[in-house]
Order: sequence, then C-alpha cells, then structure tokens
Amino acid sequence: MEKLRLAFMGTPDFAVETLNALLESNHDVVCVYTQPPRPAGRGQKERKSPVQLRAEEMGIEVRYPVSLKTVDAQQEFSSLNLDAAVVVAYGLILPKSVLDAPKFGCVNVHASLLPRWRGAAPIQRAILAGDDETGVTIMQMDEGLDTGDMLSVEKLPITSTTFAQTLHDDLATLGGKMIVPVLEALANNTANPVAQPEEGVTYAEKLQKSEGRLDWNLSATELVRKVHALTPWPGCFFECDGDRVKVLDAEVVEMVNTPGFVCCESLVVGCGRDGLRITKLQKPGKKPVTSEEFQRGNRIDCGKHLPY
Repeated sequence: MEKLRLAFMGTPDFAVETLNALLESNHDVVCVYTQPPRPAGRGQKERKSPVQLRAEEMGIEVRYPVSLKTVDAQQEFSSLNLDAAVVVAYGLILPKSVLDAPKFGCVNVHASLLPRWRGAAPIQRAILAGDDETGVTIMQMDEGLDTGDMLSVEKLPITSTTFAQTLHDDLATLGGKMIVPVLEALANNTANPVAQPEEGVTYAEKLQKSEGRLDWNLSATELVRKVHALTPWPGCFFECDGDRVKVLDAEVVEMVNTPGFVCCESLVVGCGRDGLRITKLQKPGKKPVTSEEFQRGNRIDCGKHLPY
C-alpha cells in the first residue's frame, strides 16, 4: 500500500513504543505533537518529554502548543495534509476541527479494555480495583472522553503480583504492535469499528499523592494492590517516629490482629482483614532494603502502633 502521512501526538514514556512502531513502519511520521518542556527535578530545569526526545533523535519536527483551540493551531495542523494522526497519552483535548482534519481521522491508543477505565490513570485503577485483566483498546477518536468506536482490542492478565510499572511496559509494547495494522485497515477500508457498550463504563481518575498513605483499616489484600498500583508513583507510605517510610513491596498474611499494630519481627502489620507483611521498604534519604535489613538497622518493635 502507499505510504501514509502521519502525525504523532503523545508525551510520556508509554507513548514512545507506539511512536517507535510507526517509525519502523513503511509510513511517514511528518510531525510530532507533545507537551512543552517543563521544570523538573531539584534544579527545576526544563525537561523535554520522552516523546520529544525520541522525535528529535529521529530528526522529526516537534510542536508543543499550549492549546489546540486557537485558529492558528488548527490551521497549522490542517496544513500537514495528514492521512491520520495517532494519539497516545498526549494531554491536550483535540477539538472537532483537529479530529476531522486527517483523511482517516485520529486514532487513540488507550491502556484499558474500554469502556472500563476511561480517563487518566487506567493502569493503576485496574490494579487497585482487583481486575483480573486489562489490555489496549485502539479507538477512532470523537469529541468525548475515550468514547470513540473501538478498532482493535487486545488483553493482558493482571495477577496478584502484577506491578503498575511492569504492566505499563507490557501495555506500551502491546500498543506498539497493534497500531500499524489498525492504520492500514483504515486506509484499506477493511476496518471494523465497534461502538463501545453502554454498560460497564468506569472512569480512571488522576492519581493523587494522598492516595499513597496506607490505611490499616483496609484489608491486607487491598493494601497489597495499593502498593503494586502506586509504585513507583506516587508511592505508598506509613508514618513511624516522624519518618515517612515508603513501602515498595508487601504480601498478605492470614491472621487476626488490631489494625496498625506490628505483630512480629518480620514486619507484619495488622489490617482490617488479615495482616500485611512488608517485604521491601525505604526510609527518607536511604536506599531500598528488605524487611530483614531494615529491622537490623532501624527496628520497629513488635507491639508498636503505626498511625493511619
């Protein structure tokens, strides 16, 4: 088939795998849209997005308008004369004139099994909810929030040991594998758009730092899910003797004990149901350690009450 003329619109690491798949295809990525560089780190130096860095490495024009709602921005996009635009975690709303500008419209790579977990944090919300599967949905974008017709869906399992970062990477790879066949099906008029079901809609709200605090009144199973979902960001923690201690991994122990009380040497904390054995943790300014290493150097005594 003839080469497609494409724009890519994305910002974080998750989007880079899809961009790479397009760059490795026979089609032309003529322009990349991403969020502008923003201050980051202790020095607050401006940091380019992962997508911008990759695009510049490949010599592709990069644009980062603060909005696509202006006439000038829309005219600049339209003048690219695109066959399609591919959108992955871009961060800006696309107005109708932008959605309609490419010949085959705009397609979005979304990290959930739509209509479940529309919105900003689908990977983490799926783990937090205890879902046993998730996946990637590629949809034809419309003016709604992740409401467009589905063009392709692939699934991945979520297990009791699945961390958000691993699932993020696996879903990013999956999206990269899926995108080119979808674009070619659109161009060949062989695509089969399917409307999203009206039932089963949920929204994946943006993560907040406050969600990382461990509430010992929850069940140990819920707290393990929280550790898996919120590591590395925003991270899970508890307070102990004035320090905010990060919990990097944990497991469920069947037991009965008062929530918040440490009940053995290997750092098992009572929960609303069962106990949480903390297996990896980190004090401020220190490196991550196992619970055994932590107890040798810091020690949280049996019977101590951890606030929540």
